[in-house]
Amino acid sequence: MNVIKQRANHSRLLSLGNDLIAYCMLLLLSAIVATGAANRVMADEARPYERVVTIGGSLTEIVYALGEQERLAGRDTTSVYPQAVFGVPDVGYIRQLSPEGVLSVNPDLILALEGAGPPETIDTLKEAGLSIITVPERYTADNIIEKIKAVGEALGVSQKAEALAEETQERLDLALGANGQDGSERKVLFVLSLRSGKVLAAGNSTAANSMIGLAGAENAITGFDGYKQVSDEAVITAQPDVVLMMNSRGNHSGSDTEILTHPAIVSTPAGKNGHLVRMDGLFLLGFGPRTADAIGELKSSFDKLGR
Repeated sequence: MNVIKQRANHSRLLSLGNDLIAYCMLLLLSAIVATGAANRVMADEARPYERVVTIGGSLTEIVYALGEQERLAGRDTTSVYPQAVFGVPDVGYIRQLSPEGVLSVNPDLILALEGAGPPETIDTLKEAGLSIITVPERYTADNIIEKIKAVGEALGVSQKAEALAEETQERLDLALGANGQDGSERKVLFVLSLRSGKVLAAGNSTAANSMIGLAGAENAITGFDGYKQVSDEAVITAQPDVVLMMNSRGNHSGSDTEILTHPAIVSTPAGKNGHLVRMDGLFLLGFGPRTADAIGELKSSFDKLGR
C-alpha cells in the first residue's frame, strides 16, 4: 500500500513539475513575442520615410527649411518655393489630385495640408496602403509653429523641428511686435481676381484676411467667409485705402491700371491715390517659415503709401 501511495505522489509531483515547466515556457514565449512586437513598433517609429510627397506649399517649404529635401519624391503645384523645388515632380493641384499622379512617384508617405483632395482620391491612396498624414491649416502664427512640429515628427527629425520652430517664433514675435497700432485704421481690400468685371474679394476665414490683420490693418470687406464676388456698390461702400493682390499676371488678375480704374475702385481712396500692393502669393498667403518676413514686408509697403 505504501508503495502505491509513493508512486501516486511521485506521479502528482511529476505532473505539477511538467505543468510548471509548461507555464514558465509559456511566459517566456509571451515575453519573446511581446519584445519582438515592441521592437518592430520601435523600428517602424524610427524608420524614416524616404519618398515623401508634400501637398501644400507651406509643408514643402518646411521640409526644405529642415534640410530634408532629399527625401522629396513629389510635391503639389502650389509648392513653388524655393526655386530648387521645380526639380521635384509635380503630382497635381492640392484640391484636384488624381491617384495616378501621386502614385506615379512611388511615395511611402504623403504629407498633406487639411483640405487636400478630392476626398475620393485620398480614400483611394489610403486603400493602396500609403501612409497619409494630414496637417491642420489655420491662418494664425501659432499654426505655423504647429505645422513645423508636425512635419518634423512625421519625418523623424523632431529636434531639428524644435530648433526651427523656436527660430520662427522669435521672428514672428519681432514682426508682430513691430506692428504697433498705427495701421489699425487702414482698410485693405484683397482682390483675388477680376472675373467678368466683378471683384473676387477675400472675406473672413481666409489667409488674406489674417495677413491683413497681422500687418496691423483691417480687412475692408467682411460679412462672409472665404472668397466671394462682391458688387461694385459693396466695394464703394467699403472705401478701401489700399488694394492688395498677388503678383500673378494671369488671365483674371488684371493690370495695375485695370484694377485702379475699375468702376468699383476708382472712386475709393485706394483708386484715387493709386494705392495698390502686390506680393508673391505663397510668400503672402502661405503661412510657412517665411511668414514673419511677409508680415514685415506687407507692413512696410502699407507704411510707404501713407494715408
